[in-house]
Amino acid sequence: MARIYSDKDVSLDVLRGKRIAIIGYGSQGHAHALNLKDSGLDVVVGLKKGGKSWEKAEKDGLKVMEISEAVRSSDVVMILIPDTEQPKVYREFIEPYLKDGIALAFAHGFNVHYGQIVPPDWVDVFMVAPKGPGSLVRRMYVEGKGVPCLVAVERDYTGRAFDIALAYAKGIGGTRAGVIETTFAEETETDLFGEQVILCGGVTALIKAAFETLVEAGYQPEVAYFECLHELKLIVDLIYEQGISGMRRCVSDTAKYGDVTRGPRVIDDHVRETLWKILEEIQTGEFAREWILENMVGRPVFRALLRADEDHLIEEVGRELRAMMPWMKRE
Repeated sequence: MARIYSDKDVSLDVLRGKRIAIIGYGSQGHAHALNLKDSGLDVVVGLKKGGKSWEKAEKDGLKVMEISEAVRSSDVVMILIPDTEQPKVYREFIEPYLKDGIALAFAHGFNVHYGQIVPPDWVDVFMVAPKGPGSLVRRMYVEGKGVPCLVAVERDYTGRAFDIALAYAKGIGGTRAGVIETTFAEETETDLFGEQVILCGGVTALIKAAFETLVEAGYQPEVAYFECLHELKLIVDLIYEQGISGMRRCVSDTAKYGDVTRGPRVIDDHVRETLWKILEEIQTGEFAREWILENMVGRPVFRALLRADEDHLIEEVGRELRAMMPWMKRE
């Protein structure tokens, strides 16, 4: 079992007197910057001049600099811009301004693990990855709580990289909930696998396939939508709060029996073979190469697939039905 680090295990002292540059001010960037500032640490935000984020960060009471200036003036640099933008920004505005012994940090290991960013030998490289969106990271911190984090050290040049990573995690509130040590490889590969086979790819494909089955069998699309998509939230919320066994305690015996007898037929040996194949594509870098190439040529396949799904009958029916449920907008 992994060791879980909590507030009592970690000190912020290693970051006292150091400046932390947050590169980017999106979902994670704003949460990290504000939480670190509220933890009493010296924080600057590195952005391209003139953007909306610059004005927003200043209104939030943060010191803002151009990226290169922020890097040059800091001891820890956390890169929190989208994965696809990181390599170019790193080459142009970060790498030339790194100094000996600086700590370079990430919230996801993709670019380091797949060699799109290759930090020099004379810097620390670590990761702090909150297991939740930036809005939740910020809200939990303000409420005196935290979101669990993963931490990893790719290079320990100074001998203090792990302590700095833990202190950073504490600064954003992660140790209030618990911090687990991992590696760049493990975080990257499991994160991509989860996105592709469960959280996004697996769930959406199963929803569409089930919906199409009912519609093709002659059932009304509206009824199929409720059964295959709308009610999913109830089950996911129960699993999120109580685990699989807890969810089963909350549903009918008929639903439970269908779950344990039919579920394994849906996720059969063929599906399990596909899961292993997808994991292999992640581990070997095949998926990363495909995605990097897709971005290099302007994302034609990606855009076409998104457009096709936006025109799917389930989306058309869903828009009409959600309009009947005013509480949706409040959520």
